[in-house]
This record gives sequence, C-alpha cells and structure tokens, in this order.
Amino acid sequence: MLSYSERKPRLDANGQPVTRWDGHSTKPHPVTGQEVPDETARTITYDYLDPKPATWPEADFIVGNPPFIGDKTMRSTLGDGYVDALRKVYKGTVPESADFVMFWWQKAAEIVQAEKAERFGFITTNSIKQPFNRRVIQAFFDSKKPLNLDYAIPDHPWIDSADGAQVRIAVTVASLDSAVGRVDKVFKEIPAEGEWKVSFTEKIGTVNPDLTVGADLTSTVSLNANSNLSSVGMGLYGTGFLITLDEAKKLGRGEIEGMESVIKPYLNGRDFTQTSRGLFVIDLFGYTEEQARTKFPQVYQHVLNNVKPERDQNNRASYRKNWWYFGEARATFRPSLKSLDRYIITTQTARHRVFSFFDKQISPDNTLVAISLDDSLFLWVLSSEIHTAWSSVAGGRLGVGNDSRYNSTRCFQPFPFPTPTEAQQEQIRGIAEQLDAHRKQRQAQHPTLTITDMYNVLEKLRSGEALNAKEQKTHEQGLVSILLQLHQELDAAVAAAYGWPNNLPEEAILERLVALNKERAAEEARGHIRWLRPAYQNPQGAQQADMGIEAKAKTIKATAKEVPAWPKTLSEQAQAVQRALQLHERPATAEDLLHQFKPIAKLQQPQRLQQIDSLLQTLHGLGLLRKTEQDQYVK
Repeated sequence: MLSYSERKPRLDANGQPVTRWDGHSTKPHPVTGQEVPDETARTITYDYLDPKPATWPEADFIVGNPPFIGDKTMRSTLGDGYVDALRKVYKGTVPESADFVMFWWQKAAEIVQAEKAERFGFITTNSIKQPFNRRVIQAFFDSKKPLNLDYAIPDHPWIDSADGAQVRIAVTVASLDSAVGRVDKVFKEIPAEGEWKVSFTEKIGTVNPDLTVGADLTSTVSLNANSNLSSVGMGLYGTGFLITLDEAKKLGRGEIEGMESVIKPYLNGRDFTQTSRGLFVIDLFGYTEEQARTKFPQVYQHVLNNVKPERDQNNRASYRKNWWYFGEARATFRPSLKSLDRYIITTQTARHRVFSFFDKQISPDNTLVAISLDDSLFLWVLSSEIHTAWSSVAGGRLGVGNDSRYNSTRCFQPFPFPTPTEAQQEQIRGIAEQLDAHRKQRQAQHPTLTITDMYNVLEKLRSGEALNAKEQKTHEQGLVSILLQLHQELDAAVAAAYGWPNNLPEEAILERLVALNKERAAEEARGHIRWLRPAYQNPQGAQQADMGIEAKAKTIKATAKEVPAWPKTLSEQAQAVQRALQLHERPATAEDLLHQFKPIAKLQQPQRLQQIDSLLQTLHGLGLLRKTEQDQYVK
C-alpha cells in the first residue's frame, strides 16, 4: 500500500533509536509472581521517508484477498512507523478507525473511478459492513461519479489457509456500471473437510453500503431524542483491575467505609449470557493518584503491582500517565447513570439479542452496551421483534459464530421509538417486567441455566424443531414456553403501539422504520424532540416534546419558516449540522447551512459561520461526511 524512499530508525531527543515492547515477551512480577511485560524485550520503531501510495500494475480487473488486520492490531502487526505513514498518505479518505483492508478498497475504488480499470473485487472480513469500515464505501456512493456494488456476499464461512482458523468473510465487487446488483446471502452452512458447503438466497436490486438490498438503514440519522443515553461499557486495559470476592474482602470491601464505591461487581458479556464468574473491579475514576493512595492505600498498592507494569508498556501516552484509571472509563456516560437504580444492558456481540436490567452497583464491561433508561417501557420496545429486525441489519454480524453486533451509534441512536397511549404504556410495562423477572427467577432457581440455553430452545420452539434431552431439560427449568408466550405478547403490543399490523415481514418493518426515522429527523429540525428521558436530556424544559412517558411537555409551535434554533452544546451542534445537511438534500457549504437555523444578528453571523465550518471539517475528518471537489459537503 506504500512506497517510500527510505526506511530509517526513529530517533529520540538524545539521538537514540526509539524502541517499544515487542508485544509478547513477559517475566514474573517480583511481588505478585504474575507474568508482566518484559520491558527489556524491545523492537525498533522505523520512519518511512517520503511516503506515497504504492503504484499498482495496470489491469482491467483488480482482485485480491488483503491481510485481515483490524485497526486495533495494525500498530503491533505493521509497526508504528508504517501505520503513521499509511495514515498520513490516506488522510481524509480512510478514517483512522478503519481496518487495513479498507486502504486496499479505497485505492482500488479510486482506480476504477478514474476509469483505469473496469471493476474490482475483494475477499475481506465481514466487518466491512460495520460503520467504521463502511464509511469508505459510503464516500464512493455519495461522490459525483458514484461507484455501485455489482455483487456482494455479506457473510460467508471461511477457513484460513495459513493456520486453519475459522473466520467469517465478505465479498464485494464494485464498478461504475448499472446501479442494479446482486446480493447472495448464506442461509445454510455444512462443514466439510477443509471447506464449507453453503446454500444461498439471492436478491437483485440496488446494493446498499451495508451490503443489503432493500430499505437503506445507512441513510438514517441519529436522533436527539435518543442522545447521551447509550455507551459501551468500561474498557479496562489492565487485567489487574479484576479481582475475586475473596480478594475484594481482603482489600476491605464490606469492612472499610466507602470501599463499595471503588470495588464494584463486574460483568461482561459471557457473565450475562452464560455463567457469571462473580468478579469485582477496582474503579478509582475521579480520584487523583495522591487521593487514591491516601484514601484507599490497600487498593492503590494492588493496582500499583498488578496494573502499572502492564500500562507502562502501553503505546498510548494517556494510558501510561493515568495508569490507575480504566483505559476507557466512559467519563461522559457515567453522569447518565447517577440518578438511576437500574439500567438496561445488552451484549455487543450475541447469537440472540437479549436486553435486561442491571442494578446500578454493577459495572459493565466493554463487551456490553449500557443504556441509561430505567423504565420497563423501553426494555419492552428494545426486546421486541421490531427492534431486533432493525438492530440485526443496522449493526451487522461479526466473528466465527456470525453473531449480531449491537453498535449503539447505528442501532440505538437512530431508532425511532413508538409513541404509545397511556393505556398501552401500562400494558407494555407489565409484560416487560414479567419478561425480565421470569428469566432472572428461573436462573436463580437453576444456577447453571443460562440465557443462551433458554433462547436456543426458544428459537427451536419458534421453528417447530424437536428438542433433544438436554434441550427438554432447559425447557423445563426455564419454562421456555412461557418465555415464548411473553415475547409473542410483547411483539403484538409493540406493533400496536406503532399502529402497525402484527407479524409484518422483516423488509416491511425496516422500510417503515427508515421512513419513521426521516419523519422524526424532520420534526427535530423544526424543534420538536420526543425526548426518551427529558429530565436528564433536557433539564431546562425548553418547551420540547417528550415521548409521552414523563411529565407532559408542550410541543412548541413551529416558526413560520419552521427552522430550529442553534443548539447550546457541541455534541448537539454536531448532530444538528448533520441533520441540516441531510435535509438540504444536496451538497452544501457552511453558508448554505447557516440559513437552516433561526436567523441571528449580522454581527454574530461570522462567528456562527466559523462554528458550522469547523464542525463540517471535524465530521469530514471522522469520515461522517464527504467533501466534494467544490469544497461542499454531503452526508
């Protein structure tokens, strides 16, 4: 992907070669005896001088199977210098969050777009459908000379020839030809010796950037109504933060005042869907190093010996500096949980999309998505067939197990919730509370019974398949027929709240949800926001609408021009600019978007114009917008 004039060792301020831990050599810690990074095992960091895109041979067709290297492993696999040069060369076209394969996709797409080749096709990991990779594809769809996907397989089993590992791949073929393409979707897989025998269903039509045909969920936008309520859980970046119950007691939990606030129950995705490990986590967020050492010396010493050695070798400076904090402590999300006694969780990656309430004392791992809503009305909607259909397409699938992935940016934030009547709300809350209580009661009575076991059996009941002996036991322990009945009642109630027929086909559900998202975005552009949690999201009351769940706020009357006011916070301003650009329906400049908001005095216009332009540049840099040759922006 790169050409360069020379490769030289990177030098520090003293003229010595910059080195880093080799990423795999360890040694026993002198106190704990645990294996920690061996700081003496170093590898040299190289700089690549005068980097440029590599020149590929001329060809009519470009075909390849680029290396499967994710964005988080690029530096450890390719080296800091190579990754720095690669990102410098492709800055503005390939987002930093994209996997290595997307640099190949970008280059091939540029060649075809310039008509120097007719078509290209790649075998990649199936994560190409995820938002962090899909932005590259979207940009070529939105350009003045758009590419089209002629053929795609969104997800296919694969056996790596190098080590025999099972992976999931996607296939994409693109050109400047007709917008009509074909998607082959695997519906049956049979493992054979060294290969898979698969059967496909076929769809013909315009292939969307997420490798689907039909309702285009990639065209939906995040809604203010759902803002600031969802996040992945804590990213520890240090296994030493995790401790057992016995270790928690030795450190003073249950005996020393205030210790429960820094030693908390901790659950990850497998703890939720399988069997809990009963672990705790040390969370010193909000304390300086000196405060932590003074107030909780036992805890501080534990992380000093068990976390700091690992963090000292981390490539990210902030992780090394703030070593007693989680790597990703979710500082902006934590305030949304403060006033709640419980909140909703689901696993990021799951065979079955299940939502449940967690007690506020439990700290969620980053394999979970946390949603700071405590009303069972929302648990009901999220657990419905309608939301499952939406999230399975919006989030895509990942991994060897081809499991659905819940990305809150694409699955939760754009999702248009229904507006049920008061009578419907009461009915719905009752079903949702029963559903959550039923699962927890069955697991409490049968400690080895798992969420995965129950929902495996539930899916067999839905399909009419016979249960084997183990599944029959699960059925009896979990009372799974009752669980299925509750889900069926829930699905019917959700459909009624939307005003839709029950048991709509998936494609019809998605088409209606996409249309409703656009309707809600237009409402919000006029200043009418159906807040999910108005007391937290809109504490000033700003005369905006809620979902009809909390206090009845009055909807503002739209102005004659029905244009929104300029938001106060930076995050809301960024969302408002994205919505205004989408509603503009054509490429726009900052000046064009200035007039999409309520008029302001002439003296204030230059400052507002600068704010909008800065946001457009930032959103473009994040890969959320595309910049045209005329310096205009498109969504």
